Parts: sequence; C-alpha cells; structure tokens
Amino acid sequence: MLVLDTIKKYNETFNNQTLHPLISVLDLGRSKPFARSKFTVGFYAIIIKDSKCGDLRYGNQYYDYDKGTIVFFGPGQVITNEPEGELHQPYGIALIFHPDIIKGTSLGKHIHEYSFFSYQSHEALHVSDRERELVNICLANIEAEIRQNIDKHSRMLIVANIELLLKYCSRFYDRQFITREHVNHGIIEQFEQLLNEYLLSDKLKIKGIPSVAYFADELHLSANYFGDLVKKETGKTALEYMQLKLLDLAKEKIFDTSKSLSEISYDLGFKYPQHFTRFFKQKTGVTPHEYRMN
Repeated sequence: MLVLDTIKKYNETFNNQTLHPLISVLDLGRSKPFARSKFTVGFYAIIIKDSKCGDLRYGNQYYDYDKGTIVFFGPGQVITNEPEGELHQPYGIALIFHPDIIKGTSLGKHIHEYSFFSYQSHEALHVSDRERELVNICLANIEAEIRQNIDKHSRMLIVANIELLLKYCSRFYDRQFITREHVNHGIIEQFEQLLNEYLLSDKLKIKGIPSVAYFADELHLSANYFGDLVKKETGKTALEYMQLKLLDLAKEKIFDTSKSLSEISYDLGFKYPQHFTRFFKQKTGVTPHEYRMN
C-alpha cells in the first residue's frame, strides 16, 4: 500500500513542487502514468476529478463520480484505486493540508463538523458549473497565499479560505441531498424495512438494541453519511428515529399482560429492566408500570 503521510511525498508522487510543508494545491495531471494501488494519506485531501480516471472504493462500494466531482479524504483513511496494478494517468486538482496548519484556529475546533471527510461510501459531491467556479476561486486564493512570501497574515488567510471552501461544500452537499431525493428516499425506505425486520425478529432479544453504525454498514454507507441523510430526510437523527420505533413497539408489548415488564424489557433488547424503565420514562414521562395501569 502506498503511504502518503507528508505533503512533500504527495507532491513528489504527482510531480508537483512543494511550496509549503503543510499545504499544497496541485495539478494531478503533471504526474506520469503509474499503477493503481491502495493508498492512505496523513492529511486532509479534497480532490476534484476532471475526468473519470479509475474507480475509488471504500469497503464494498465505489465512489459515484464523473467530471466535476469532488471527493474528500481524512487523515488515516485507506482508499483503493481499482483495478489495482493497471497503469493510469490521473487528472484533476487537489487541495491537501496537514492537520497542523489548522491547529489552534476556529477551523481546527470545528473540522469534525465537516462530516463529509468521513464519508466512506460511493457518495461523492457532484457540483454544477457555477459551484465549480466558486470552488476554483477558493483554490486560487489559497494557492496565491501559498506562493506569497510568508508573513504574519499568511496562515490566517490560508485557513480562512480553506474554511470558506468547506462551508461552500457543505452548502453544495445540502443541495445534493435535495436534488438526489429519489435516491435518498430509497435508502430511507431500505433503512425502515431493515429496522422493522430487526425489531420484529429474534435479533432484538438475542443481539440487543442495534446501533446506528449497524444499519449504516448494512446499507454500505458510513455512519456519518447515513446520519446526515436520515436527518435531512426525516428531520430526526438516526438514533431518534430508531428510538421512536422501539418506543412504539414497547407500548404495544406493555399491553400484553401475560408477560411481566421485566420479560418485556429483555424481549426489547435491554440488558436490565431498570434501563428499559429509564428509557421509557425519558420518552413518555411515565414508567412502563404507570403506562400499563393507565
């Protein structure tokens, strides 16, 4: 696996000059053809594909991209470029920046909010021509600062432009969630079906209450992307959505007086009856016993 852990090493791989040790805007087309392989990066990377040039894969799913598509990588992620071993000529623009350049800044404190760096799915960002122009402006401003003689304003201006770019990308992703509503709706339907099947089967009693990550994995999505999608489609977090379904099931089971509340709590996947009582009261304002009696 190719380990690209420094800005300098990434620049050298793609035959670009290193003007700053912590950040670079580079032209991928300057590189010579090289064999596709697995690779990992030690920094943040935003890559704009100017042509379809290989299939990037996370887990079992491929990135869905074409010309004008943007993909995001965070430090430590492993990416597969397929078919492995085949020679190819990359094309596109990349912005790469080391975590150290944003440490102690507003962006450093909030970088985790840009969840698309952790999307481990086939969902890349598809931008329009107008959106691409805004991205290009941000990249041009960053590159201009990198090429300037470093002064006391350099880092502040570089980071400010990175943050502006990420804010635009957040807006574009929000737009994409809307314009690809038919695709997203299908995922929500699959999630609801999987959730209902899990709750109504023996899995709940045997395996316990499922996590958000469990359903994300079943749908071949990252937990972050899945959570963002559910929130935008339903107005609720994935956890809230799951808990509401579990609560509805709990209310139905409580009316079955042939079972004790302790038995019902185990059937619902709770390890201890008191955990079920606490969950139910938090959601309804009354205990399971009070609900049954009333």
